Amino acid sequence: MAAYARPEVLVDTQWGGDHLKDPKVRVIEVSVDQAAFDQGHVPGAVALNWFQDLEERPHREIASQATIERLLGAAGVTPDTTIVVYGDNNNWFAAYAYWLFRLYGHRDVRIMNGGRKKWMDEGRPMTKEAASYPRVQYKAQEPDASIRALRDAVLQSLGQPGRGLVDVRSPREFSGELLAPENLPQEGAQRGGHIPGAANIPWGEAVRPDGTFKSADELKALYQGRGITPDKEIIAYCRIGERSAHTWFVLKELLGYPKVRNYDGSWTEWGSMVGVPVER
Repeated sequence: MAAYARPEVLVDTQWGGDHLKDPKVRVIEVSVDQAAFDQGHVPGAVALNWFQDLEERPHREIASQATIERLLGAAGVTPDTTIVVYGDNNNWFAAYAYWLFRLYGHRDVRIMNGGRKKWMDEGRPMTKEAASYPRVQYKAQEPDASIRALRDAVLQSLGQPGRGLVDVRSPREFSGELLAPENLPQEGAQRGGHIPGAANIPWGEAVRPDGTFKSADELKALYQGRGITPDKEIIAYCRIGERSAHTWFVLKELLGYPKVRNYDGSWTEWGSMVGVPVER
């Protein structure tokens, strides 16, 4: 059985439990349910709110370099800290935070495999006590444009040989029947459908029932069997960029695809733009 390309980017819950008091490790929860952290969380963890912290408001943009420096500095993170992210919904927004931290150059970021649900299902310790750490001066790097796709790059890639688009939303979103997941409020898009030429490989097909990632062999079969192969330049998208960050993590980090970008504007942007092609 093939191994992951970068097995060090995943830690299991046992590793997490063994490093709860490790001063070189900072655990960060990023959940869809923003009240979940207050109801109980991994001891020593700090929370980031995906809506308030990881996007700039009122304009829709990823967190700026200055924002990342402020957030990580407040969490006592240095460039040498091992950041372990986890969350609910099989690590949707944990993967988005992972992608952002890598975008701004943090070297050692890892995802806790199985996330919040697996930790709780195993009866591991939880606390309602908020952790605090001495603030430090954190310096982020300039954003790595090679792992982010903007709308013009997506438009220019359409129909080009050697390019691959993967739409990681549900089939009903892909078809245009829905504008958002059924259990979440809708954000933004004016019309439904998908970007022409995209392969629909829902993000959830990459994980097991317990939320952990499938094996490297299973993941290779899943993506390569639908034309998302490592010889292509791949762009992943969803609705607002968090599920596609999960797929970006699978393709880039677990499978080692050399050229993978996350289109974080995703369908809320594409589905509202004038003059771009849409398929249903």
